[in-house]
Amino acid sequence: MYFREKKTKYASYLQLVESRRVDGKPRQKVILTLGKIDESGQALKTLDSILLSGAKFSEKLAVLADHRMAEVPECRRMIDGPNKVFEKLWKSTGIQDTLLYLLKNRQFEFDVERAIFIAVLHRIMKPGSDLSCESWRRNQNIPGNSDLELHHFYRAMAWLGDMIDEFNDSDPFSPRYRTHQIEELVFQTQRDLFSGIGMVFFDTTSLYFEGKGGEALGEYGFSKDRKPDRHQMVVGVVIDDRGNPLCMEMWPGSTTDVSTLLPVVHRLKSRFGVKSMCVVCDRGMISRDNLDALEEEGIHYIIGTRMRKNTQVKDRVLCSPGRYQTVRSARTKSSDPAPLKVKNV
Repeated sequence: MYFREKKTKYASYLQLVESRRVDGKPRQKVILTLGKIDESGQALKTLDSILLSGAKFSEKLAVLADHRMAEVPECRRMIDGPNKVFEKLWKSTGIQDTLLYLLKNRQFEFDVERAIFIAVLHRIMKPGSDLSCESWRRNQNIPGNSDLELHHFYRAMAWLGDMIDEFNDSDPFSPRYRTHQIEELVFQTQRDLFSGIGMVFFDTTSLYFEGKGGEALGEYGFSKDRKPDRHQMVVGVVIDDRGNPLCMEMWPGSTTDVSTLLPVVHRLKSRFGVKSMCVVCDRGMISRDNLDALEEEGIHYIIGTRMRKNTQVKDRVLCSPGRYQTVRSARTKSSDPAPLKVKNV
C-alpha cells in the first residue's frame, strides 16, 4: 500500500491505495480517502496522527517520533579511521612541518594548517567546494576541526594561491606561487646529502569548468574529458622514480602538450637543483625542437611513440640489427601488465 495524491478539476485528495495483481495485471484499489489537501492541511494532519499511532509497532519510526517530540537527543556518528591514516601521511611526507614553517611569522587568528589539511582530505574523500567542505567536516573526528568556520577555509585557500614573484627564466607560462614554495620545501625535507633526482615521469591532463566557471582562468582547447565546449585548464604532474609526486603545473586550456615539456624540464633544474636526469613522457611531448633541445642540454629522455608511424624511430629501431630483450613476457591473466620488449640502438 502507498499514499497517493488524487487531483481533480477543483481539488486534490489524499488517498491510501492498495496495489494488487488481477489476471496478471496491476490494479489499484482505494482503501481510504483521508481528505482534501487544502491550505489548512487537514488531510496531512490526519496522516500525521495515523503514522504516529502506528509508530509503536516499528522500532525505527518510534525513535524518529521520539526525536520529533524532543525526547531523544540528536546524535552524530563521527568518522575516525581514514582521518588518522591521512594524518600520518600528512606528517611523514613533511607537508605539515613545511606549512607550520611558512606560517610561523604570520598573524592568522585561526589554524591555517588545520584548515588546509581538512580541505585536502575533503578533496580526496568527497570532492567538492569549500562550502561543501565546511558541512562535510562536521562529521569528521579531526583535531582542531571544531574551531574552524567557512570563512577560514576561504582564507586558507587564498593564502595557498598567493603569488610570490615572477620566474626569472624563459618560462612563458605562469609566475611563482605559494604552492611552488611548498613543493620545494617538501622536497628538501625528504632528501639527504646523497639523494637527488635521477629520473622523472611527466604527463598532462585537462580539467574543465562547469557553468560559468573558468571564464577568467580557463580557455578552450583539446579536452581529454571530451568536453570541448567547456573552458578548461591543462594540468601537468611530475613524479620521481619512487612514485612520489614532485610538483604540479597548470596552464590555460589552449596549451598544447608539446609546448610544456621544455619549461617543466627547466623548472626542475632550477627549482630542485637537478644536474642530471632522464625524462620519461608519452608521444604527445614529441617534436623535433624538443628532442634537439634535450640533446643539446645533455638531458636523457625516454619518449613513447608509434614505431611504424615515426620515420626516425622506424629507421633507427625496427631496421637496426640485434634482438629485442623481453622485459615483461606475455600476459597469463588480464590483470598482468602489458608485454614489453626493448632494443638498444
